[in-house]
Amino acid sequence: MSRVTVQTLESAPEAARPFLENALKANGYLPNLLGVLANAPAALETYLTVSALNGKAELSLAEREVVQLTAATIHGCSFCVAGHTAIGLNKARLPQDVVEALRVGTELPDEKLETLAAFAREVIATRGNVSDDTYQAFQAAGYSQGNALEVILGISLATLCNFVNVFAQTSLNAELEKYQWQSSAQ
Repeated sequence: MSRVTVQTLESAPEAARPFLENALKANGYLPNLLGVLANAPAALETYLTVSALNGKAELSLAEREVVQLTAATIHGCSFCVAGHTAIGLNKARLPQDVVEALRVGTELPDEKLETLAAFAREVIATRGNVSDDTYQAFQAAGYSQGNALEVILGISLATLCNFVNVFAQTSLNAELEKYQWQSSAQ
C-alpha cells in the first residue's frame, strides 16, 4: 500500500486532472506514479514535461531505457524498474538478456549499451564528476557530447520519479505485476 494517496481521475486536484486524462488515454490505465504525483500538480506537470523533453533526445528509445533502468536499480525504485522493464522489452525492443543484466546490475552483453550504462552509473555515483577515461570510452563508443548531456537529462527524470516512488512506497499497478523487481539492498 502506498504511503501517499494514489489519486484517481475523480479524486485528483482539478489542476492535475487534464494531465491524468491524457495519461489514461495514452496508457490505457493510470500509472500509480502519476496518481501519487497528482497530489502536487506542479510535480506531475514537471515529470510529464521532462519526460516529453527526454523523448526528444537523440539517444534512441532503447538507449534512454538503459539510462532509466540503470538509475532505477541504483536508486532502488521497484516501481520504475518494473515500468521500464515493460517499456524496454515491449516498446524499445531491448533483448531480454540486456534487460535482465540491467535488472541485476551485471555487465550488459552489448558493448555499446554497457558503455552507456557505465557512463550513467558513474554520473550518478560521482554527481557528474565523470572520469576522463569513462568519458573518452563513452565517446569512443560513438556517443557525442550532446548524448552525454542527454544521459544527465534522463538521470534527472529518473531521479524525480525514483525518489517520489521510493518515498511514497508507490504500489505497483496490476499491469506491471509480471515485471516486479525488488532491490537486493532492501
